[in-house]
Amino acid sequence: MKILYFAWMREHTGCASEQIDLPEDVHTVAELVTYLADQSAGHATALRNLKTVRIAVNRKYAALDTPISSADEVAFFPPVTGG
Repeated sequence: MKILYFAWMREHTGCASEQIDLPEDVHTVAELVTYLADQSAGHATALRNLKTVRIAVNRKYAALDTPISSADEVAFFPPVTGG
């Protein structure tokens, strides 16, 4: 599975993207967030407050209960504001 991080999330995780082997017990975006947050302090910080994070699976906005598979691309990014 390919994971992408944008903006300040990239700064916290220390990478713009990473390729992971999806654990067998991870089936939803919420379970992926929990798994990733356990990988490092930076990941935990980046994913600490999901109210400030948007998630896309295969370039479509996703909810925490969205199913995922090892072939998916998941992106984490801050909300975009206009002005």
